[in-house]
Amino acid sequence: MPIKIPDNLPAFKTLSEEGVSLIGTEDARRQDIRPIKIAILNLMPEKIPTETQLARVLGSTPLQVDLTLLQTSSYTPKNTSVEHMKAFYRSWEDVKTEKFDGLIITGAPVETLEFDEVLYWQELVSIMDWSTTNVFSNFNICWGAQAALYHFHSIPKYDLEGKAFGAIWHKNLAPSHPLMRGFDDEFKVPVSRHTENLREDIEKVSALEILAESDDAGLCLISELSKHRFYMFNHLEYDVGTLKKEYDRDVVANKPIDVPKDYYPSNDPSLAPVNSWRSHGHMLYGNWVNYVYQNTPYDLSLIGR
Repeated sequence: MPIKIPDNLPAFKTLSEEGVSLIGTEDARRQDIRPIKIAILNLMPEKIPTETQLARVLGSTPLQVDLTLLQTSSYTPKNTSVEHMKAFYRSWEDVKTEKFDGLIITGAPVETLEFDEVLYWQELVSIMDWSTTNVFSNFNICWGAQAALYHFHSIPKYDLEGKAFGAIWHKNLAPSHPLMRGFDDEFKVPVSRHTENLREDIEKVSALEILAESDDAGLCLISELSKHRFYMFNHLEYDVGTLKKEYDRDVVANKPIDVPKDYYPSNDPSLAPVNSWRSHGHMLYGNWVNYVYQNTPYDLSLIGR
């Protein structure tokens, strides 16, 4: 089954051209199944690329996914039009009486701030608390993962001396885990971080399991299976050109930035980058959607009881 997104969402045209299986609202209503309800709290400043990337990987499974885009009420994005936000996004206040199979909290360009310095921190805390009774499974990405670990387990983040940046090799530490099925023993993951979490802090919490890690970039993916929560510090959903866009932006702004590691052929930024992680991106999100499908109560009202 395909992913259901609004017909006029910019991602619809892009993904249709790529051959991603999509379904319109009216067609979805005619299908006699319960779609998986997944909400995305999109904290990225440029909303449309993130919507497209996540819709692409969520739409790669045989299951019908009903996507809801969320925004915070306490912060107004400056890089996405008001018209787009009004047309396609709902506030958490609008949906907090509803229940969802899954919630994705994205990263945000605030990782060098202390958590309580972030303008929407208190609202995010409320959303994370709400998710414990209204969402079956949480998938937290990049700063969103750091924020969730800090909120639920008081695990701190640490500044890096230099940006972790590139398509970096990682090790599969848990091949039998539901999220890691089908993964190679080693695989590449796009990384773009100024901060990190440490293994010794994770190991203090018995409920947390490290699924993937890199000698160069540290921790990648953490599981908290007892609470159906997952914490992904990096970006298997990225397009091939996302790291290039970040690199070119910093070069133009004369910011100190290294060439992203193992991203360009021969590490030469004059050459076109190659996507070496696409299959694992589809695999990770497909595994998560399958995990949610197999474990969520059919009756969503039972979540949190």
